[in-house]
Amino acid sequence: MEVLRPQLIRLGGRIYRKNPIQEQTYQHEEEDEDFCQGFMECAEEPCDAYEVVQTQQGFRCTVKAPSLLYKHIVGKRGDTRKKLEVETKTSISIPKPGQEGEIVITGQHRSGVISARTRIDVLLLTFRRKQPFTHFLAFFLNEVEVQERFLKFQEEVLEKCSMDHGVDSSIFQNPRKLHLTIGMLVLLSEQEIQQTCEMLQQCKKEFIDDISGGKPLEVEMAGIEYMNDDPGMVDVLYAKVHMKDGSNRLQELVNRVLERFQASGLIVKEWNSVKLHATVMNTLFRKDPNAEGRYNLYTADGKYIFKERESFDGRNILKESDFRRGDEKEFLFAEGDSFTPYMRL
Repeated sequence: MEVLRPQLIRLGGRIYRKNPIQEQTYQHEEEDEDFCQGFMECAEEPCDAYEVVQTQQGFRCTVKAPSLLYKHIVGKRGDTRKKLEVETKTSISIPKPGQEGEIVITGQHRSGVISARTRIDVLLLTFRRKQPFTHFLAFFLNEVEVQERFLKFQEEVLEKCSMDHGVDSSIFQNPRKLHLTIGMLVLLSEQEIQQTCEMLQQCKKEFIDDISGGKPLEVEMAGIEYMNDDPGMVDVLYAKVHMKDGSNRLQELVNRVLERFQASGLIVKEWNSVKLHATVMNTLFRKDPNAEGRYNLYTADGKYIFKERESFDGRNILKESDFRRGDEKEFLFAEGDSFTPYMRL
């Protein structure tokens, strides 16, 4: 992460800057309090975007969160919750471990309740980002004819380029899993999974049918490219995907779906647009055939991880492949079937 381009966290209509202080040295759960202290300090300013109810005892606000994240609000020996309560002059009630429910914040002053809510939201977002991805949204591109074309491409590459550094059968995508990824998700409860399914149906009613005209979109996979800037050291090789009629409808559709999920908080905002591509070779597959997208930097218990990758030399593949020269293959997909969360549990 560049110092001059810190990560931005959007909460309740406001934007907070996350400075990369000691993030890469994070090792143990008991360090949660120190790790989050910087976020506590940047969340002091009250925000009016939260729903705060006035009661006879003062003010009350609730926060929905999966039970898996409760421990990060409680902290070691309850220290994080105590610190929040003392500094915001509130009382914070958290459901017991394993029980789904709402975190309830009460206090005498509205500003204190809002401040506690903002801090809790920052904590939840921070530790949600540390969870391994559980699902991703994708169009499946695994029509039989497409699989056959892909297997022919794989056979050609292994025949002509197997002597090139890092090229072997283990880094090819499973043809049955060819897809176009829209975004990666961390869904930590059945409620969040249900929310995702409902949001997909809303997208279909509100704009997918309008963009597609209620008909399957006719697209084509043609040409291959690589993700980084050195064709001699490639980690991801992908097939380009675009509308056959030359329109921008597919790009518009996936961008609007991405925007909707980013606005809901189910997908963290990292990009403003979806890069339309279908991964055909990925060096992460060497050790994990189920690897997909980028890896989270942390395990489920909050420990930093590092994934080594052995890059491959893709220069001859780019030069020799029929895909590179534009030998195209058409395929169709149906909107309703494609917009189903593809689980990676």
